[in-house]
Amino acid sequence: MTTAATATHCPYCALQCAMTLTPGASTGTPSAPARPAVAPRAFPTNRGGLCQKGWTSAQLLDSPDRLTTPLIRETAGGPLRMAGWDEALDLVARRFTALRERRGADAVAVFGSGGLTNEKAYALGKFARIALGTSQIDYNGRFCMSSAAAAGNRAFGLDRGLPFPVADLDDSGALLLAGANPAETMPPLMGHLDPARLVVVDPRRTATAQAALDGGGIHLQPTPGTDLALALGLLHIALVEGHLDTPRRLAYRRERTTGWEAVRRSAARWWPERTERLTGVAAADLRRAAAALARAPRAHILTGRGAEQHSKGVDTVSAWIDLALALGLPGTPGSGYGCLTGQGNGQGGREHGQKADQLPGYRHIEDPAARAHVAAVWGVPAASLPGAGRSAWELLDALGSPDGPGALLVMGSNPVVSAPRARRVADRLGALDLLVVADFFRSETAELADVVLPVAMWAEESGTMTSLEGRILRRRAAQSPPPGVRTDLEVLHGLAVRLGRAGHEFPTDPAAVLDELRRASAGGTADYAGAAPELLDAERPVYWPVPAAPPGAGATEPTGAVGTPRLFLDRFAHPDGRARFLPVEHRDAAELPDAAHPLYATTGRQLQHYQSGAQTRRVPELAAAGPGPYVEVHPDTARRAGLADGDTARIVSRRGAVLARTRCVASLRPDTVFLPFHFPGDGAANILTNPALDPVSRMPEFKLSAVRLEPADGDGPRPGRGRGEVAAAAVDGETARTGKGTA
Repeated sequence: MTTAATATHCPYCALQCAMTLTPGASTGTPSAPARPAVAPRAFPTNRGGLCQKGWTSAQLLDSPDRLTTPLIRETAGGPLRMAGWDEALDLVARRFTALRERRGADAVAVFGSGGLTNEKAYALGKFARIALGTSQIDYNGRFCMSSAAAAGNRAFGLDRGLPFPVADLDDSGALLLAGANPAETMPPLMGHLDPARLVVVDPRRTATAQAALDGGGIHLQPTPGTDLALALGLLHIALVEGHLDTPRRLAYRRERTTGWEAVRRSAARWWPERTERLTGVAAADLRRAAAALARAPRAHILTGRGAEQHSKGVDTVSAWIDLALALGLPGTPGSGYGCLTGQGNGQGGREHGQKADQLPGYRHIEDPAARAHVAAVWGVPAASLPGAGRSAWELLDALGSPDGPGALLVMGSNPVVSAPRARRVADRLGALDLLVVADFFRSETAELADVVLPVAMWAEESGTMTSLEGRILRRRAAQSPPPGVRTDLEVLHGLAVRLGRAGHEFPTDPAAVLDELRRASAGGTADYAGAAPELLDAERPVYWPVPAAPPGAGATEPTGAVGTPRLFLDRFAHPDGRARFLPVEHRDAAELPDAAHPLYATTGRQLQHYQSGAQTRRVPELAAAGPGPYVEVHPDTARRAGLADGDTARIVSRRGAVLARTRCVASLRPDTVFLPFHFPGDGAANILTNPALDPVSRMPEFKLSAVRLEPADGDGPRPGRGRGEVAAAAVDGETARTGKGTA
């Protein structure tokens, strides 16, 4: 444990706010270090600010719920008991080996996380491919921004959430946010956004939309599932009202893009009145928003999960990119298109191999040159690397089935709460021969496991993260893990050795892993070869791609940016250097309301909680402010359902039902209800959600489910009940073999 203050970054969202940890904020015990104090520090993204989650993040380090010893379930339905590390790792390796020998390498699967450091994400992908030999690896980032990534790759030839630094947003003359609510999901970002210049597209009047309205900005409130048509309608207005005919925009499309004519023909069919009929957004408001974007000397379009988590998410994001290209924004200094990455390492986590079709450096696993390069770094034959596996939902849905994996290793994820059709996921986990979970706490997923491995938290290990702007950041350890806790790298090393790999292939030192990652990513789309430790230690702004400096190159400026802070200024990443317009058409969601399910349900985050809530629900201040599940409903809709504010409602979709307290919100659309997805058990919003997949990104349709609303019988959800009961409730409903009781 260090005795000095430690400069590091917040463990939560992709803004990666800078903070300082100072030791000694609590007395500590012989078995747990003293809790450090958190203080924000000046940094370009957060500028000395933190949200509630960041301020309270250190409270989890000495939480009484921390896991400090491995747990093993000896019999189906039996309790979890404490075990030693050797016993636990020996059991896992033995069972993995037996399954692989009996059914082949793909009988064992791996599920990772966008919260893992770059080093851990890289090591996890390598572990899957050469220690297990399995193609069956994906991660929860598939549920985050895979649709934006696919659309960005199609349009630009490269996917980086923000292809420019966050600070560039300060001077934006107009900024359209499509399906993003940073006022609650990453509050310090709001310091870069002028409310008067915001155009917020969201079916709810979120805190971000309210800030825009209060400051003189615009809120467009479309029917859920109609964002694509809305983007086409805005492009139509910009076209027919002459906004696209300026010399600069004409030259931009002529010299820097291809495919405009097909998109122009597609947009011509979306006149304002037609767009209004489908989306519910008044034609006058559409014209006002289009003019604000078109007339601003500098403008940005940013998408979030609201635009992306649909079965047509890739096409929806492509429609927003088409609008941005028509206005000449991407690659123009002071303007651009970008995506607001969600998870803490959602950017780096999808670049280095824990995605089903990917190798380090954002290389495609089916590309022979990519396979040869990475195999050479790993010291294995290229032919030995498996091919692409199932995407996240398809992997979870196949668990325990005759042709699916019989064992699963989960690192840093809680799919029992966070995955769509959550009861189906719990059911499939219960059908496994072996479920292994590495976590800090007994999450709802860990409660179902056969082996639980206690691992270090963010302030107890070092590594690197990549923020939403593509900047590679140094995470520093402020203290040692509690006795009995190991790092994820130590877990992977221990398992790999037991599976027959040499120990040096899986180093436990993050610096050694970063060195190998740099070599493996060299020459790839996400090239980290030049991310030298001394640059990161000095907190130089290092943005990928950052190729290695050529031999004999002179020293760089001591404080300047390294790599590529602003992409596409000279050319896009396609071989011809041009961006691609892609014609897309509106299509209905995978399911629509009907007489039995007459309402749209959409889901999202609330200010106090993060992702599945496995961490934030354990922070007393956050739990007090966000104590349990609720459903936002228009007062008239609630009244027709026989509900009043504060009543317990049952929300029913075609996949199941949840219970939540009614919150009457007059600004909500009467045809829409909203639920946060942070809560487990009978309040788990993802029981309702639809796993219908985007055909390109394989993103499930989290943001639109058809539901009905009715009064609930009994006392409703009990957010404070024991986690064993919560896990049992999560499993109840679609049970095949649930013989994994709780301890």
